[in-house]
Amino acid sequence: MAVSGTMTLALIAHDRKKDDMVRLAGEFATQLARCELMATGTTGRRLQTELGLTVHCYLSGPLGGDLQIGARLAQGEVDAVVFLRDPMTPQPHEPDINALVRACDVHDVPCATNLRGARLLLGALLGPVTL
Repeated sequence: MAVSGTMTLALIAHDRKKDDMVRLAGEFATQLARCELMATGTTGRRLQTELGLTVHCYLSGPLGGDLQIGARLAQGEVDAVVFLRDPMTPQPHEPDINALVRACDVHDVPCATNLRGARLLLGALLGPVTL
C-alpha cells in the first residue's frame, strides 16, 4: 500500500471516457470509498459530485494533472492507475500521457487503460462488486 496504509488509486479519463469512468466508479463505489483517490480535474470533480467520493483533484490533464499524478507515482505514493484513454482522438498533451504510462511500467504500478482491464484490476485489488 502507498503512504497511509490505505490503497491509493489514480483515476483519469479523457473527455470521451469520463462517462465510462463515472459508471465504473459507481460499480465499485463502496470499495473506492475506503481508498485514497486522486484524479485529474474534471474527472475528479465528477466523481465527487455524481458519486459522493472523496477525491484529491489535480489539474486537468492538458494543464499538467497527468504529470502531477506521475510525480506521486514516482515517489511510491500510488498503488494503481485506471487511465481510460481515448485512443481515437489526438490529445494535445500526448507526451504527458505517455510519460505517465511509462512511469507505471518503470515503477511496476498496475495500470488499466480500458474498461475491461479496469474492472479486472479493481476487482483484483478491491474485491468483487456487490449489489
